Amino acid sequence: MAHTHTDSEEAVRKVRDLIKGIDTAMLTTVSADGLVTRPMKTQEVEFDGDLCFLTKKDTNNYRELLNHSSVNVAYEKLLDTTYDDPNLVLVKVKAETAEYWETGSKIKMVAHLFKRLTGRDVSESDLNKTVEMNA
Repeated sequence: MAHTHTDSEEAVRKVRDLIKGIDTAMLTTVSADGLVTRPMKTQEVEFDGDLCFLTKKDTNNYRELLNHSSVNVAYEKLLDTTYDDPNLVLVKVKAETAEYWETGSKIKMVAHLFKRLTGRDVSESDLNKTVEMNA
């Protein structure tokens, strides 16, 4: 059966309804080391099949997009269940590495901005770290 314009419109409407009200998406790009996922704030435009995010040119995610434009975007709403739900299961993941962003740290942000303003070499690694977890 051929897809019609109406099918496409319905698909866009369904996705729009599913992601409505979720401000942060997880954007996965491809780096030289493999897949990298980071939180991105969705720009507030009506979803028509395109998603919009802002980033800076001097970031790894921008360079990754230039080298490999295919991405994955994931949105998640909280589970609509209770802890006594017999269908609820726990998924346990053994962490090998962890990546975190310290953009909420005012001291780190001020230091990062000061370095940029004074012309010192800074990278997003000042705010973004990957750590190895001990087994």
